[in-house]
This record gives sequence, structure tokens and C-alpha cells, in this order.
Amino acid sequence: MTSNTDLYRDSRDHLIALIGDHDKAVSEFRWPELTGRFNWATDWFDAFARGNDARALWIVEQDGSELTVTFDEMVERSDRVATWLRQLGITKGDRVILMLGNQVELWETMLAVMKLGAIVMPTTAALGPDDLRDRIDRGAARCVIANAADAPKFDGIEGDYLSIAVRGDVDGWISYTDSATVTSAGPFSADTTVDEPMLIYFTSGTTSRPKLVEHSQISYAVGHFTTMAWIGVRPGDVHLAISSPGWAKHAWSCFFTPWIAESTIFVYNYGRFDAAALIDQLRRAKVNTFCAPPTVWRMLIQADLGERPEGLRELLGAGEPLNPDVIRQIEDAWGLTIRDGFGQTETTLQIGNTPGQPVKPGSMGRPMPGVPVVLIDPVTGKESDEGEICLDLDAGPVNLMTGYLGDPERNEQVMAGGYYHTGDVAARDEDGYITYIGRTDDVFKSSDYKVSPFELESVLIEHPAVVEAAVVPQPDDTRLAVPKAYIALAAGWEPTADTARTILEYSRDHLAPYLKVRRVEFFELPKTISGKIRRVELQQREAEAHRNHTPIGTEFRYEDLVD
Repeated sequence: MTSNTDLYRDSRDHLIALIGDHDKAVSEFRWPELTGRFNWATDWFDAFARGNDARALWIVEQDGSELTVTFDEMVERSDRVATWLRQLGITKGDRVILMLGNQVELWETMLAVMKLGAIVMPTTAALGPDDLRDRIDRGAARCVIANAADAPKFDGIEGDYLSIAVRGDVDGWISYTDSATVTSAGPFSADTTVDEPMLIYFTSGTTSRPKLVEHSQISYAVGHFTTMAWIGVRPGDVHLAISSPGWAKHAWSCFFTPWIAESTIFVYNYGRFDAAALIDQLRRAKVNTFCAPPTVWRMLIQADLGERPEGLRELLGAGEPLNPDVIRQIEDAWGLTIRDGFGQTETTLQIGNTPGQPVKPGSMGRPMPGVPVVLIDPVTGKESDEGEICLDLDAGPVNLMTGYLGDPERNEQVMAGGYYHTGDVAARDEDGYITYIGRTDDVFKSSDYKVSPFELESVLIEHPAVVEAAVVPQPDDTRLAVPKAYIALAAGWEPTADTARTILEYSRDHLAPYLKVRRVEFFELPKTISGKIRRVELQQREAEAHRNHTPIGTEFRYEDLVD
């Protein structure tokens, strides 16, 4: 009988061989049919990493200091930490909050917790005491592992949990350095099955408190085959993703995907961003695949890009659409296209522009191999060329969460009608390319036309004055609503009528007449802890002003400046 490890490797190798031929990959790729006992940390990572002297992790600090860890060393380090945690009483099913930065303890502890069959709850250090209390209470945390500098955030948070301090001693906390004195009890063989939980993520809701997203032993560990295919990372590559621990994107690109591909995770830690220094690191480390958020790409083009760094093969963007001018400048300098994709904390990558395939401006790409993406008309409930992005549950999407913990009502909503509902709306063209329209609850009507805030925002951020934009409906007695843009200005631009006029004229010249922005206000955009714009606050502000018949004196109106 073929082992789960062999099934995993065979499926992965097949998909790697198909990178560059999207149509063939969609036609031929099949998920590995894993059954029974499986644990990614022991049955995959340890299986290929033990005795492997290739570099697993390479961390470089801004001061020039660095640390490299081989795969074999990572096996031994995580075995030792797992032994120590087990001695402290951590067992299968216990939930462990990890609140660490991009430091070696993060990677070895994630593996260690998984090897025990315990459940990892990654958490960002940006959270305050109230959010941490919520995570400990609703997440039923059995253990917290955090840097000593962050320990005061937990003062006064009651609960039956162990507190472990990393890189420093804290009164009442167990010191992580104690783990170094333990004799490893490895190799481990975790008694977890494919359906049992491995990860819990708290999503940052824009309208409600965070949801608890649970992933099984395979939904991320196998599901991220899609992310590997999108990035185009291969065995032996050096992969760099600019991402902060605690968020799902970090697990995507800085943990699972590179090690699924048996590649090196390269980390460059910096306090103050320095574009030239980052480019130097790309060259020095001979990075092959590089993923960064739009803010980083926008800052990179301000530096001297020079020639393409040796070895650099794939470029990725994540989080929001990139200004076409940024994409063009990178293409002109390095001859590479920044590719986009779509996924969620609840899934792995669903849709993407894959290596070697034509990229259509503004499109997220096509459904990934093995991912049953359909667009569902919200009125008819039928498949359509425009509608909500859904996954067909009858097709058994491997890369989908098990559900929201403790929220059966929400689970029923998102799994209704035989589909997983993402809450995002998109359109598909004749070639199968999918273009994002917006969240289902963000789209609004103006003069009987459907308006996608995302479409308007994508045009607005092309203007040099605009760093970020959020379009919301402003109630209007004649048109039902008119599009209003809240804008964060770029450095060097003043919040004046002249600036507003140039932005309004730009939107008029680049959008259909019924989509043109009619109100502009320069504003500090409200955001969640993960950086998502809280449009609901802006919508409430507009609704309240309309309800109270109170003009917003700080906004600029199209009819006053342009018409």
C-alpha cells in the first residue's frame, strides 16, 4: 500500500512538472487521496528534511547579521521543542497561541506544536490586550508563546494557560531558553488523522468581531499545492515573501508553500524600509521567487532598480491591485511581470495568473488546478459569467477550511446551496479569465446602474496623488446614491480643491459616465488590525450625514469643480 507521504510527493511532483502549462495542469492534476493518519510536520517535513543539509531558513537582519538553518537542523530543533512542550503538558488537541516575529523560534515552534498534534493559533504582535483576551477566551488557548517584550499585553488576562516567554525572562512566565536543555525524544510520529484540526486563524472582520477559521491536517498542508503552482517555486529555489507573522498570508508564503516545494525560506527583517537595501538582498541571496504587497512595489520603483537580479524568475503581488504604471516600470527594468491571484484565510489560492501564461491587465487570472471555482448569480442561484465567487462543494475542494468554530449559523450561510460562498463578486471573460468586482455587500446602485467600488478604486489609484482610495455610496435623493471616494494622499500633494479637481477629471476620463466619482474627501481611512479598510464606518458616516441633513464641509463635489 502506498504511504500518504508517497502519495503527497507524487502529486506535488506532478504539479511542479506542469507549472508553465496551465491548461494541462487543470486537465491532469489530481489531489493526493490521503486517508487515515497524516501529520504534515512528521509525514512530510521530517520525511524529506531529516538528513538534508540544504538550507531551510535564511534570516538576514538590517544590521547585516544573519542566521541559516538547514532542513536537518530544523528537524532537530523542532523535535527538541516538541519534547519540551510535551514535558510541560502540551498534548494533542491543545491550542497554542504563537505571537512571534520573523525569528527562528517561530518556525521551529510551529513545527513542534504540529508534531504533538496540538493546534497552532498564529497571532500578530500588533494586537492589544482586548483582542488578545478575545483570542484566549474564544480560542480556548492552552498555551501562549510570545516574545518577552510583548508579555505585558497579557497582564490581567485570566485563563488556564501556560505562558512562555521568548528572548527574555518575565516573572511568572516559563523561559523558552529552557527548551535548549532538553534531550530530544524525536523522531515524532503524531497520531493525527487527515480530518483533525491543525490550524486556527482569527480573521479580521470589517463589520464584526474576528471569525475563528479552522483548517484540517490537509486543507492548508495539501491545499497550498495551488499556492506553490501560482508562485512557481521549485525545489532548491530561494523564496522571499514580505509578510508579517500572525496573518494567513505569512503561513501561505513563508511556511507551507516553500517547504512543500523543498525550497529555502529567505527572510529580510528591517525596521525602516530601504528599497535599495531590499534590492541588494535580492541580488545577494539570488532570490528566485519574490512576493510583496503593493506598498513595497510602489516604494521599490522609487529606487534604482538596475538590471534584473541574477536568478530572479517570478514576481508576485498580493492584497490589492497594483497601479499599471508600477507593473510597467518593473517590466521595463527586469523583464518580468508581477502576477496577481485571489485567495482567502478560509482557503488557499483559488484563482491566479500562473507562470508562463498571458496576463490580462486587471484580471486575477484563472481558477487554479484542482479548485472548483464557479460564479453564482445571487438572484437565480445559477452559474453565470458574473456573480459571487464560490467553490462547488460536490467537487470536494481540498483547500477549504473545515468551518468557523462556534458559529453554526455562519457556517450554514457560507456553505448554502452546495457551494462555499466567498462573499466576493467577479466576472469571467471568454478566455476564462476572472476579474474582481468587489465584496457582495460593497456593490451598490447609482441611477439604476450597478457600481463596483473596486473598479473605481482601481482607476483612482492610478492617479499619482492617490495612495489609497475607498469608494462608498453617498445617499442621493435623485440617483439613489452617488460614488464618493475617500482618499489618502501621496506625499507632496495637498488636500486642496485643485488636487480634488485633477482626481475627479482623471476618473471622468477613465471611467464610463455612469461610474464617474462625484464626491472626493481626503481622509485617514479607518482600518482593521490587518489593514483592511472598514468601509462600513465610511458608509455609516455618509448615511448619518444624509439622515441629519448635515452637509460634509470637507468634501469636494464634481459639479462644483468640473461641470
